[in-house]
Amino acid sequence: MDDALQQLTALVARLPGLGPRSARRVVLHLMKNRETVLQPLLAALKRVDASLVDCSVCGNLDTADPCRICTDPKRDPALLCVVADVADLWALERGRLFAGRFHVLGGSLSALDGVGPDDLSVDALKARVADGVTEVVLAMNATLEGQTTAHFVAEALAGAGARVTQLAHGVPVGGELDYLDEGTLAQALRLRRPV
Repeated sequence: MDDALQQLTALVARLPGLGPRSARRVVLHLMKNRETVLQPLLAALKRVDASLVDCSVCGNLDTADPCRICTDPKRDPALLCVVADVADLWALERGRLFAGRFHVLGGSLSALDGVGPDDLSVDALKARVADGVTEVVLAMNATLEGQTTAHFVAEALAGAGARVTQLAHGVPVGGELDYLDEGTLAQALRLRRPV
């Protein structure tokens, strides 16, 4: 394998869920299917790279700012779902399970990963809640970091005037939202409870 293919394989191996062996299979598939897979993929990546922005309202990744979720008039602006990152927002959006709007914190509290309270967009969240939000749903992963973050956010919102709820634990302990099916996510949203 030449240097360019080795470099491509190493880069593909950095993607979540792919190791060196899977990366080699992906690269081989791309090379064998240049016209039908590689070229359209390259074009799509260039389009996204040229137009991708962080939503200045919620933190979602989109090609418009504010994003399509924030500008959707059918969504209830009084309901706000707080997630750790964009993957969690997209997991909830896959099934159109939440009728309100979202707020992406930008991570979960983790001393090991060096993520502290100042690294999360909690001040922006407080400002949004003060602007007429009546319920905040904390949709955090059922991990130690996720639950620590949920507790921190709930304390930060104490006295803000909004009801703060949390996903029910139909989400398995140690589970991550991005890996759950829509049925489990729907059940967790329906059974949310006060913090």
